[in-house]
Parts: sequence; structure tokens; C-alpha cells
Amino acid sequence: MTPPPARVTALDTYDIRFPTSRELDGSDAMNPDPDYSAAYAVLRTDAPDGHEGHGFTFTIGRGNEVQVAAIDALRGHVLGRSVDDLCDDPGSLHRDLIGDSQLRWLGPEKGVMHMAIGALVNAVWDLAAKRARKPLWQLLADAEPEWIVRQIDFRYITDALTPQQALDLLRRGREGAAQRRVRLLERGFPAYTTSAGWLGYDDDKLTRLAARAVADGFRQLKLKVGADLADDVRRCRVARSVVGPGIRLAVDANQRWNVDEAIRWTKALAEFDPYWIEEPTSPDDVLGHAAIRGAVTPIKVATGEHVQNRIVFKQMLQAGALDVVQIDASRVGGVNENLAILLLAARFGVPVCPHAGGVGLCELVQHLAMFDYLAVSGTTDDRVIEYVDHLHEHFLAPVVIRQGHYTAPTTPGFSATMRPESIARYTFPGGTFWAADPDTQKGRAA
Repeated sequence: MTPPPARVTALDTYDIRFPTSRELDGSDAMNPDPDYSAAYAVLRTDAPDGHEGHGFTFTIGRGNEVQVAAIDALRGHVLGRSVDDLCDDPGSLHRDLIGDSQLRWLGPEKGVMHMAIGALVNAVWDLAAKRARKPLWQLLADAEPEWIVRQIDFRYITDALTPQQALDLLRRGREGAAQRRVRLLERGFPAYTTSAGWLGYDDDKLTRLAARAVADGFRQLKLKVGADLADDVRRCRVARSVVGPGIRLAVDANQRWNVDEAIRWTKALAEFDPYWIEEPTSPDDVLGHAAIRGAVTPIKVATGEHVQNRIVFKQMLQAGALDVVQIDASRVGGVNENLAILLLAARFGVPVCPHAGGVGLCELVQHLAMFDYLAVSGTTDDRVIEYVDHLHEHFLAPVVIRQGHYTAPTTPGFSATMRPESIARYTFPGGTFWAADPDTQKGRAA
């Protein structure tokens, strides 16, 4: 007798928060005291192999419960679904969630609900890669181009990228992929670090961490800027004196400025040879980014961690507003939408340098960058993945950095599985850490 097909039996969600604000880790001009957090989802199944799908979206503390509630609201879309069908075609869930006529009213395709969709879609990809016994980057790189194209929603972007053009890019991307895979496994993928450059760090800490980053093999560092110009000039001078002229130094304003202010401020930092200015203004301001780019060249303009969907990325590229596309693994609607963004960037010849400054984001986005290298762009020239050096210990398959490069993960899945003891300790507000925290008990961190 044929056993019944395995199905999704539960969706468990967790509000997980880490107290990073206490050491000012992650601090920038717009977010001076973040508590890095994850709205975390686990797809349970009754499959004999026992695999689960893990996914999350990133926030910085207060309001994480709202993001968890949004994921909870999607429970009816996954419970009872065939595990085989989901893993054979993750795009089926993506299409159902994006196409839900009532959910669309809450976006459409932006904000809390869109990020919740991304968390759930990413959990399905994690499950699919685990069942295939491959890390996600390998699952994607091994897939037939036609299958990849079927995973992509081309609505609203065919004036910039058609399915046929995407297929052509993927077919060309397979040329030389075997040799690139050997290089990836031997050398890894280039990284840059933000760990030295948080805005709340004093000059001594900046100096010490910048010197360590260069010694560890990083060839690019990033500093947070935008709160005070004189302070930024001093910190850039300190950083440049430590790393020397041969290391790229990027700066990141985290959306702090108006357009004219961004131009003026970036020019004031030009003496330190910044490689790019990141998020100089609102991520929704396509024409503002184009104006800034035209005014500050040869300093590059980079944006993407808060760009809400493939349609805005399309407009940024069409308007010539970006020198660097920064995808984020948990900002948009999951892997499927990031595939579209990678192909849009390739269509316009713009390098992708993923954002990864947040809990678990390094673990996730390395897979997308490695797929891009193996199957789309075919190069690591001017391509780096952001790296921050905290919170990796909470994951079962944490990132590994060697000589300033991400080592290609070998554990099956999307590297999203958090350690059970970390979930138990940092679930808010009842986890063992928060339950023992006086401020939490007084309601100050709620």
C-alpha cells in the first residue's frame, strides 16, 4: 500500500531578540541602539526524513512581534500542503502568497506582509535544499535554467527583463560554471566587513578593529556615517590612516540625508577616497539616487537593503541610479524575488554586493551571491558580501570566513536553522535571558 504523501503539519513562530544595543553593535545614524532580532518560522512536516524548513526576517527590536504576527497570518497557506509539491516547485507557494487578493491589499508587495511572505518562502527553500541534500547555492546552481525561470514572477518587470532574456542569461551563465565551482570551493567568495565601523564605537575601538580586519584579509571596510559631518571626517581620517591607501573604504548613511545634503556630505568625505556611498537617501527615491550618483561620481552609489521589491530595483536600474545593487535575503519576497533581482542586475551589467548586517543575514545571503557567481554573472570582480562578526554562534551552520572570504557552505539547506538553546534563551519576552532581565520585567524593552 502506498503511504500517504508527506505534508506540512505545523508552522511555529518565535519572536527572537538579541541585546546588541548594550554594546552599540549595529549602531548607525538612523538606528542608534538596535537589538538585532528575528521573526522566526519553522515549517514542521510528517515526512519520514524528519526535515523541517527554517526561515526568518530581520528586524531591530521593538515591533518584531508585529512581524511575527504577519507570519502567523499566513499559516493557512501552508498547513496541509504536500511537501513534495512545495519542494519541487517553491514558486507555487510564492505565487499563491503574492497573488492572494486580500493579502495584496496590505502591500501590495511591500512592508511587513511582504517580508513575512519572504520568511515563509525562504523556509520552503531551506526545506527543499535539505531534502535534496545540498546547500541552497548548489541546489540553485545545479538547476536547469528553465526551472529557475519558472520560479520568477515577471509581472511589472518585462519592460526591463523578459522570461526569454532571463533564460538567455542563465544559459550563458552555465559556461565555465564547473571551473568556477572549483575556485569557489577552494577560495570562497570575497567579503567586506562593517564590524569595525559602527557609529557608536569610539576611535580606539575603530582603530583596533580596522587593523584587525586588514590583518584578517579583508580588502574593503565600511563605516557608518551621517550623524555629524565633523565626526565623520575625523572617523574617516582615522580609518584611512589605519588601513592605508590600498584598502577600499565604503561609507553608509542609512537613508539619513535629503538629496542635496547627500551630495554635499559625500563630497566632503571625498578626500578619503570612499569606494561607495550606501543608502544616501530614501530607498524609495529613484530619481534622488540618480541625481546623487550624477553629482558624486567617481564615488559609487550603492542601495538595496531597504528596497522593497523587484519593481523598485528595476526602476533604479533603468534610471541609472545605482553603481552597486545590494540585495537582502529577508527584505523582499524570498529567494524567488531575489532571483529576479539578480537577473535584473545582470541584464543591466551592475554588480551585486549583498547586504548582510543583521542576525542570520550573512548565513542566508552567501547562498544567493554564490549562485550569482556560478550561474549568472560568472565573476567576483567588484563583488563582495557584507560580513559582521556577531551572532553567528546561534546557528547550526554558521558562516566561515577565511582570509576575507566566505567559505562555501556544505551543510544541506539555507543555513537558516537556529540552535534550539538560542531560541529558548532569546525568545522575547519569556526566554531565559529576557525573563531574567530587569529592564524587560519593568516593560522598558517591550
